[in-house]
Amino acid sequence: MVDDFIKSYVQKIASYPEKIDVTTNIDSDGICNVIIYASDYDIGRIIGKNGKMISSIKTLISACKAKNGISYKILVESV
Repeated sequence: MVDDFIKSYVQKIASYPEKIDVTTNIDSDGICNVIIYASDYDIGRIIGKNGKMISSIKTLISACKAKNGISYKILVESV
């Protein structure tokens, strides 16, 4: 659910939406790692100026933590 939301949200701000991919995995501490794969050009757009865009994505995801109790960590990596 979270990965689908993030993928659709990030595709709207990316210049190359076809290269966006989102995966999730849960580590041994119970934290769900959400990894956003994007082209090198789009990584700057996803992070935003002074990290404001990625911060807003993290804020939206914190609402999911309140609902289901799972902590999320968001990572952005190049394709």
